[in-house]
Amino acid sequence: MTNMAEDLKATHITDATPSPSGAPSAEDRRRTDRKRSPREAKKRTANMVIYGVLVVLVVALMVPFIWMLSSSLKENNQVLTVPIQWIPQEFVWSNYTDIWTRIPMMGYLQNSLYLAVIITCLQVLTGSLAAYGFSKVRFPGRDVLFLAYIGTIAVPWQAYMVPQYIMMQNLGLTNSFNALILLQAFGAFGVFLMRQYYMTIPDELCEAARIDGLSEYGIWARVILPLSKPALASLALLTFVNTWNDYMGPFIYLTSNRLWTVQLGLRSFVGQFDAEYAMIMTGSVISVIPILIIFLIGQRYFIQGIATSGMKG
Repeated sequence: MTNMAEDLKATHITDATPSPSGAPSAEDRRRTDRKRSPREAKKRTANMVIYGVLVVLVVALMVPFIWMLSSSLKENNQVLTVPIQWIPQEFVWSNYTDIWTRIPMMGYLQNSLYLAVIITCLQVLTGSLAAYGFSKVRFPGRDVLFLAYIGTIAVPWQAYMVPQYIMMQNLGLTNSFNALILLQAFGAFGVFLMRQYYMTIPDELCEAARIDGLSEYGIWARVILPLSKPALASLALLTFVNTWNDYMGPFIYLTSNRLWTVQLGLRSFVGQFDAEYAMIMTGSVISVIPILIIFLIGQRYFIQGIATSGMKG
């Protein structure tokens, strides 16, 4: 018994005494673990709450798309039933074949794609050039001019919609794609987005390029643009989606059916007394597919560009 008591005492002294190497003893480790456990539990709880809120938000955002997909596989009289039938009683797959014969869907998609690609390329070009001037070129009144230009974002389009139409009509550009291309080739938001990203690029790179003899256009093309792929992808994706989904612009300027975009084409399913909701939902699903493909291709650059564009003002 005496030997056992002495052994237990020696073990206790060994655990409570720091090791010669300075490492924490077993007692210190247990004390640290007891202090750390409540903090880790609170952190895990907070993470669970955040993830739960995010899951709820994602589900809320996906509900309209799920309803649209479900409605595209129903008959017209089943789309607006109460309560909602999330799973159709009978899948009407023929909607996805009939829509191509009911309206010139392929032509509408080609028109939308043409406008979206042309306007996206022009906005990326003009936005990146203007942003370079506002961020890397020093000239009198640069910041004041930039604030005035960005302030145009706050002006609603309805305020200058009629003057724009009169200008395009006097130029003879109505009922043509040229009116939409000219009006949307420049965008203040694109300049702001690119300028914020350019501000994160060190000015020393531009100074070194000037010393080497590069012109401002050469610096923009050979130094700035290769470093701006995330911001360029973000601007391209946002512009493409905005142009593809635009309804009011084509509605005002395009009167000929052969020039209609997919958004105007889907409007043709709305009759005087009734609307073919199943066909509208089918066309909407088809119109979402190109945007989904482009986003999946460029999502990595898009997220990176949005995350870094506001790091420096």
